[in-house]
Amino acid sequence: MNLWRMVATRIALGIVTLLLVSAVIYLVVGVLPGDIAVEVLGRNSTAQARHLFDLRLHLNEPLWDRYAQWLGGFVRGHFGESITTGSPVRALVMPALGASARLSAYALVLYVPITLTMALIGAVWSGRGPDSVTSTLTLIGLSLPDFVIGTILIVMFAVVVHWFPAIAGTGAQGFWATLRAITLPAATLAAVMSAYSARMLRSSLIEVLQSQFIRTATLKGTSRWRVIFRHALPNAIVPTLNVTALNLTYLIGGVVVVEVVFSYPGLGQLLVNSIAIRDIPVVEAATLIASGIYIAANVFSDVVAVLVTPRLRYARPAR
Repeated sequence: MNLWRMVATRIALGIVTLLLVSAVIYLVVGVLPGDIAVEVLGRNSTAQARHLFDLRLHLNEPLWDRYAQWLGGFVRGHFGESITTGSPVRALVMPALGASARLSAYALVLYVPITLTMALIGAVWSGRGPDSVTSTLTLIGLSLPDFVIGTILIVMFAVVVHWFPAIAGTGAQGFWATLRAITLPAATLAAVMSAYSARMLRSSLIEVLQSQFIRTATLKGTSRWRVIFRHALPNAIVPTLNVTALNLTYLIGGVVVVEVVFSYPGLGQLLVNSIAIRDIPVVEAATLIASGIYIAANVFSDVVAVLVTPRLRYARPAR
């Protein structure tokens, strides 16, 4: 199959999936138990006030008509208005999305050196003490949920040694102050992502280091670390690139939990708070944006897998 046709197929499937997800989101939110008007206005509100509330949100119209209006507005960039504040949902969602993007980018910056360092230590000193330490750490990272890892980091670095704040992203002024404030949540995300990637890269490195061309490079007098970085690492890193692409999808769900643990004002925290107060337009917008990013990350990981794997790139469709 042609490479570009395969990429276009993945993108088309992603768009169809997003449309289906948007319908499910709107349907599930629309059939939540209880009267939204009563939840927002209070039980002492008048029938007239509740009727006007339903008219403002088009709650008196059929569900699918409301869905078509909502989806059309969303495509045009109009996310509606918040029930509780009356402000445009876009003004609430976009700053929160930007905050989550900054946190995710910082987590990826930490993820790369953590993964490389632990994998290199495990491969170079395979079967010895340093390898046992890194293997134990990665096993702990695989076993513990992200909110537990976050809590441990808070206790260690915010309560015991006071290096970083326990609550992230509130009151920090300037680049370095903001960076310090979000270090713990970013480190939590990076630790979870690095656990599996480091183990995979370690196994690949051990296999490559035992190959014939590595022995030849060593016999020619090339230094050990030059052999590792110049010859072994580029050949062992391909499977880890696939895992890294999949880790992008974890960031979408993992950042929600981590933001709640560290009270970080990102998209996940906004979504949880909006669910608690039944701010339906914000919930719908935040959920659809998170779903869109998740689907886009999956499409990206599929494309990366095709690009770095010749067997997939030149595969022919079954007849």
